[in-house]
Amino acid sequence: MLAKRIIPCLDVKDGRVVKGVNFVNLRDAGDPVELAAIYDKEGADELVFLDISASVEGRATMVEVVRQTAGEITIPFTVGGGISSVEDMKRLLRAGADKIGINTAAVLNPQLISDGARKFGSQCIVVAIDAKFNPEWGEWEVFTHGGRKPTGIKTLEWAKRVEELGAGEILLTSMDADGTKDGFDLKLTRAVSELLTIPVIASGGAGKVEHFYDVFTEGKADAGLAATIFHYKELTIDEVKADLKGKGVEIR
Repeated sequence: MLAKRIIPCLDVKDGRVVKGVNFVNLRDAGDPVELAAIYDKEGADELVFLDISASVEGRATMVEVVRQTAGEITIPFTVGGGISSVEDMKRLLRAGADKIGINTAAVLNPQLISDGARKFGSQCIVVAIDAKFNPEWGEWEVFTHGGRKPTGIKTLEWAKRVEELGAGEILLTSMDADGTKDGFDLKLTRAVSELLTIPVIASGGAGKVEHFYDVFTEGKADAGLAATIFHYKELTIDEVKADLKGKGVEIR
């Protein structure tokens, strides 16, 4: 069994880290380069940067932020947001990113997953899936454009297809749980994790130390991602890892 990973997530807007609830009501959480360096020292296994204002200006800002961050940290980090071509991927990898996260662009152009995997290797391609429960279907629907646009695509079908296209990892965010601090969506995470052979990073809902244990044991996730609780020092990475270790979960 692969050791479980703890991953802080930095949502970057106009060069600053922000955080909201259910994808709205954003508030400032600090400087991304400084936060990245702190998480590296605190024992994070990886970092995820999501450029949530990926306009043209946002993209230029992000390349610079990635370059500065790469100089400050030793752990792998994934960058996502507004990436829609192999050229975009190359630019960010050259700036120092280790992996590329794609979401909306992958849904609009699934070929991008294969093209990226072929050019840079599957391990570089992380497909982010924002999923929300659809009561009419009795299962989860994929949303794009920062959680604003329903696609009519079933999450489990899309996750399987993404794996077949060559993605190396899935970053699975439960929109229902995002920012609530009530715990990860275990049902969703488990359904996707059991379906795939590639690693699944669970995102959305972490609020207490035990939520990580739950998502690794019940949710079968390979990594747990959180933002609010780490940014506002409600929990430290050390506390999470100590708890998991004490409960017999293999961590890095």
